[in-house]
Amino acid sequence: MTHWFHRNPLKATAPVTFNFYGVASSPAATKICNDLRSSRVRLLELFTDLSCNPEMMKNATDLYFSLLQGFIVSLDNSSQDCKLRYIQNFKWTDTLQGQVPSAQQDAVFELVSMGFNVALWYTKYASRLAGKEDITEDEAKDVHRSLKIAAGIFKHLKDSHIPKLITPVEKGRDLETRLIDSYIIQCQAEAQEVTIARAIELKHNPGLIAALAYETANFYQKADQMLSSLDPAYTIKWRKYLQLKACFYMAYSYCYHGQTLLASDKCGEAIRSLQESEKFFVKAEALCKEYGETKGPGTTAKPSGHLFFRKLGSLVKNTLEKCQRENGFIYFQKVPPEAPQLELKANYGLVEPIVFEFPALHAHWMPETLAAFDLTKRPKDDSAKPKPEEEVKPLKEPDIKPQKDSGCQIS
Repeated sequence: MTHWFHRNPLKATAPVTFNFYGVASSPAATKICNDLRSSRVRLLELFTDLSCNPEMMKNATDLYFSLLQGFIVSLDNSSQDCKLRYIQNFKWTDTLQGQVPSAQQDAVFELVSMGFNVALWYTKYASRLAGKEDITEDEAKDVHRSLKIAAGIFKHLKDSHIPKLITPVEKGRDLETRLIDSYIIQCQAEAQEVTIARAIELKHNPGLIAALAYETANFYQKADQMLSSLDPAYTIKWRKYLQLKACFYMAYSYCYHGQTLLASDKCGEAIRSLQESEKFFVKAEALCKEYGETKGPGTTAKPSGHLFFRKLGSLVKNTLEKCQRENGFIYFQKVPPEAPQLELKANYGLVEPIVFEFPALHAHWMPETLAAFDLTKRPKDDSAKPKPEEEVKPLKEPDIKPQKDSGCQIS
């Protein structure tokens, strides 16, 4: 079963040379600076390389982050900041607020910003794989795992590193709690979509599918609520996606709950459940249209033309007709005026983020190497002189051509 996921743009960053002339006073110190520069460039290239896979990404991130840790952690495991933490200025744009960069002279800011992009890459890799026409079981597992990895990275940044920033996070920017939480929940919800598709394919118990769909719809509703207090100019498109997915999976839940009721000879209640499913599906269809017409950061798509959407429409229609036929021939039950209350709890298939940790300090960071960085040799502060603003160019993300029947196009 193919999937369609909304994606916000990657963060962009100004080049960093790590050229500390005079400060890096030994060949080993100079080598670390060179390795930092080259591994950073390589990592940024991989973000937009369609041939990049999770193994390549992990190798590149492990190298860069293990080197960068030498600017952050103390070699003697004390709680003191490394003397190099504030030596370099870093600039990063925002996924929602366009090419307006934030700058901090803090290696932790670089760690969390680059880490954020790594998490985004895993979501985009999952999205590319999930949109394939004939996704295999192994590919579906990769999608599921990539989304759980992304959720784990976002959670680790939020819990362990963003609180260490000296400069408070600006409201409405990527590193703010509301946004990070929305990304975490969206990853969990999308991973559960893969679980639901698998459960449907293997013809699992309709009660389990209804419960999973209900939990997934609640995830999407929660992520949408997280964004509700942010500026709609930046979040409206993303929120339309979350809302349509919430309606979509409520439709799924009522549809499969109706099948459970029918199997228990509660045909009247089953019909009412299917009618509620139809109502949510129509609402999702309207939101699909609104999503396609809404301008804002992220993907451009016509989700109502996507195969996953059309399949549900047919399922709801056919199941409702079946219930109505059987009620007319066998049960003759009254259809309740109120929809059944969904109090469904899934005991299996719920998604938790995969625990993430940054790699350990690179072996090249020895006490003598750190000592070779002589901060007294830094150029005197010339901040009074106007400096040319470094341009932060957006990352050129590859166009993902729509697969057959996907109705999906990424700009």
